Amino acid sequence: MIKLKGIDALERGLKERAEAKDVQKAIQINASEMQSKAQNYAPVKSGNLKRKIQIDVRGLTGRVASTAEYAPYVEWGTRFMDAQPHLRPAYYEQIEQFKKDLDRLVR
Repeated sequence: MIKLKGIDALERGLKERAEAKDVQKAIQINASEMQSKAQNYAPVKSGNLKRKIQIDVRGLTGRVASTAEYAPYVEWGTRFMDAQPHLRPAYYEQIEQFKKDLDRLVR
């Protein structure tokens, strides 16, 4: 589980200073950037895994996930295969940029 500190202050700041469309734009941009990073990290055998990394942005929620059935096995590995993370590294890189973007909106 990922826990972010300061969510209450962030929400207050967003409500006071930013418009929803600005936040939605930041979510869309960051989700797209994370998708690109995850696709770059994804191992390529047939290209299917790379193509199946999709984004879904609804309201103030952005989701980047792979719809390939075998994606979790690639991401986390199995007892027969080493992990080849692609979503997690993309997330950890992008979350820092996302925080900066939200911080700019509340100042």
